[in-house]
Amino acid sequence: MNRNLASQQYQKVSLNSALAHATPHQQVLMLMNGALGSIATAKGAIERQDTELKGTSLSKAISILGGLQASLSDTENNEIAQNLDNLYIYMADTLMKANVESSVEKLDEVIQLLLEVKSAWEQIPAEHHNTQSPVEK
Repeated sequence: MNRNLASQQYQKVSLNSALAHATPHQQVLMLMNGALGSIATAKGAIERQDTELKGTSLSKAISILGGLQASLSDTENNEIAQNLDNLYIYMADTLMKANVESSVEKLDEVIQLLLEVKSAWEQIPAEHHNTQSPVEK
């Protein structure tokens, strides 16, 4: 087994272990960090004109946004959940446009939006981390 493959397998096992022991609050933060990392990778790929890596990274980020969107509950009756749902849709659409246009500016826009949501999520008091919030299933 080559080193790169072994390292990837280790990271995958480590991530699965971290997810298994994480609270729902921590899982959402992990997803946000994963999306931000994938977008950063895509940004570097655009700058290096690596079309394949750009597409793969943006696809991963869009999938993560879909996961965040799927974690929302009661988007019909909960205004916060509905607003997050719309924001995740907007971010995914913007990432698709960024892919087509190879636009670092669009990636920066999504990064900024995601950082704002992440910052708000981090402000949730610790006593609410192990309970389900009105916006997550």
